[in-house]
Amino acid sequence: MTRHDVEFSSDDERCAAWFYPPRSGSDPAPVVVLGIGLGSIKEMGLDRYATAFQEHGYAALAFDHRSFGASTGEPRQVIDVARQLDDWRAAIAFARTRPGVDPARVVVWGTSFGGGHALTLAAEQPPGVVAAMAQCPFTDGIASAAAMSPLSALRVGPRALADLVGARLGRRPIMIPTAGPPHTAALMTSHDAVTGFLALVPPEASGRFVNRAAARIGLRIMGYRPGRRLRRARVPIFAAVCRHDTVAPPRAALRQLRRAPDVEIRTYETGHFAIYQDPWCAPAVADQLDFLERRVPVGG
Repeated sequence: MTRHDVEFSSDDERCAAWFYPPRSGSDPAPVVVLGIGLGSIKEMGLDRYATAFQEHGYAALAFDHRSFGASTGEPRQVIDVARQLDDWRAAIAFARTRPGVDPARVVVWGTSFGGGHALTLAAEQPPGVVAAMAQCPFTDGIASAAAMSPLSALRVGPRALADLVGARLGRRPIMIPTAGPPHTAALMTSHDAVTGFLALVPPEASGRFVNRAAARIGLRIMGYRPGRRLRRARVPIFAAVCRHDTVAPPRAALRQLRRAPDVEIRTYETGHFAIYQDPWCAPAVADQLDFLERRVPVGG
């Protein structure tokens, strides 16, 4: 299948992306806009999902947030919810202009922290968005913070506060690992965080992926609660929830997702990082394709 390196503007920066055109000769196709999770880049699994959608007649666009991966933006490795949501809106607007795309049928697809962004956009419903899909989604910052070990929270907190103060003073970010061993000063410190997170980094991402992020998100994340907005969603939502998720607590996710008026939930007896790999990835992708083909069919 065909994949093109493209880029689009988000404010005054450029977001790097892959565009997967729909099959030639077909009617304008729905397009799936894919975004990645906390501190991650598009090379960490998005190609498999985008290719699967393309093989079934959809167009797809997978992108890096500003200051991550191949996208521009300084300082690097800063996770900012408002800026990332602006990147998603810019990606949606760009995807609607691609050849062979039906601009009235955009599906947002996000995983982990990006799943939270997809849910936020399902409630907001930017022009063209007709459905959303969220895999092991971040739904509640307070619930995710509570899942962190107390020792890790004590170690991250002062660094996050110092980074927030430093940002206001124009200083360089204070960095911490995105994934670290249990009880360390990192954003994800579950027993499977380091091995699971780093297993998603392919050799071709060398030089673009960095296992660190500005510490400030450690405090700001608690104010981000995408699940609380879902009562306003007026588009169908598909959610893949991992029953043994150590990062996005499944009980909170299920409770929040059920607020949506039109949601289809599938659960998987696996963890936050294992769903990207077989044997769990294949059935998750099959369920996502089933949702797409029923709710946003090609040629529909």
